Amino acid sequence: MEDSLRLLQTITHAIDDKLGQDIVALKVSQLTPLADYFVICSARNDRQVDAITEAVIEEVYKAGYAIKNIEGRSTNQWVLVDCLDVIVHIFGPDERAHYNVEKLWADAPILSPKEMGLGE
Repeated sequence: MEDSLRLLQTITHAIDDKLGQDIVALKVSQLTPLADYFVICSARNDRQVDAITEAVIEEVYKAGYAIKNIEGRSTNQWVLVDCLDVIVHIFGPDERAHYNVEKLWADAPILSPKEMGLGE
């Protein structure tokens, strides 16, 4: 779990560097075997969704982690980056409210900005 936390922090830094908005990390390890964490963020437009996606991919590989799959790049409305222990959801301006992933996983603890490796 400690290694997946480092991966999560790598991802949140990449998102923050590209000015991703409303970054939320959910600890889902006790709720699903899919991953230890979900990271959710919003972007202002399609171009920013793409920029955040590229930054996440680059930083994950640079840190020595793997990516299993990437979905949604053709539309840049909701991109999912499956980094095995951490699944990243990058939403365009309208999609986040529509799909409401946080509500679907409401039982999952939310990490603080400090736990995500971000300044408070």
